[in-house]
Amino acid sequence: MLPPFKEFMLLPKEMQATFSELKISSHLRQANIKKSKGFSCLYLFTLIFLLTFHHRTWFQSKFCDRKASDLPGKDVVYRFLSTSTYNWRRFLLSLSSYVISLCTKLTTDDRVNVLIVDDSLFERHRSKKVELLSTVYDHVSHKYLKGFQLLTLGWSDGYSFIPCNFSLMVSAKKLLVNLSSEIDKRSSGYKRRIEALVDKPTATLNLVKQTLSQGIAADYLLMDSWFTEAPLIKEVMNEGLDVIGMVKKTSKRFYQYKGKKFQLQTLITHCNVNQKIFSHQEGSLGSIQVKLNNGIPVKIVFIRHQKYKTEWLAILSTNTSLSDEEIIRIYGYRWVPWRLSEII
Repeated sequence: MLPPFKEFMLLPKEMQATFSELKISSHLRQANIKKSKGFSCLYLFTLIFLLTFHHRTWFQSKFCDRKASDLPGKDVVYRFLSTSTYNWRRFLLSLSSYVISLCTKLTTDDRVNVLIVDDSLFERHRSKKVELLSTVYDHVSHKYLKGFQLLTLGWSDGYSFIPCNFSLMVSAKKLLVNLSSEIDKRSSGYKRRIEALVDKPTATLNLVKQTLSQGIAADYLLMDSWFTEAPLIKEVMNEGLDVIGMVKKTSKRFYQYKGKKFQLQTLITHCNVNQKIFSHQEGSLGSIQVKLNNGIPVKIVFIRHQKYKTEWLAILSTNTSLSDEEIIRIYGYRWVPWRLSEII
């Protein structure tokens, strides 16, 4: 094997200590990311890792720098990234679990830890032959675009955020490129492709189960309004987690209150006003305890919009014993503290 090129491959001393302390090599082996000959997987992983900090693409590093002749060819790197037997999810879960165990040693036992689920658009508007490419709906632009939905699950203690799991989702009804028939159906890559075709609530529940199975502990699952649905809430609670999530303003969803069914817009007129916060310019307008259609008791907190005083948001919590302030505080884990003030 050729020796690593100094400028690109030798990690700074601080980074060397970090790689050693986090046991990167061990986590790679546990995920079956290993080779019997040629450049080692740790070598290739380190190379790709450093490219991000050099703000260079692989083409710039390999072909535009005369000193980079000792770097492996692009086929070696692409083969390393696309090998279907490498279980990158197991690697991330193993690494995340280890990092979280280090973080929890620095905090008290009564600190609230949460899992956070969210999705974002991974657009590929110029692609034509990417496997499982489909058109997906973008909630920001309210348009259908070519690409994938990146479903991400992370862990937070209110100070640190550590990504734990992810899944690229596609629209099975709007596929533009079909699944390849050449991939080994026993491999991790094939399983990930099949997972991309399932609905988002099922994929979310799978991510939660896989994360909890690694020993990653949390008290709540935080989610946006696109995920806060009664069936998913019930399944998550069966896994031992309470749910705190934003609630959609829709006329199709009803809540049981005093034996009657109400829409969210009507419930706000029945809520108990939180006098402690109501006197301020921002904060909770009040809260109310209701039941979902499947009978799960929840507490809904109504929040005044900071910029538009006539508008409000609603946050649901399956832990009805929490105060309004605590529900708002915990849901704020989805943002850094200075961003929370933008929504309340």
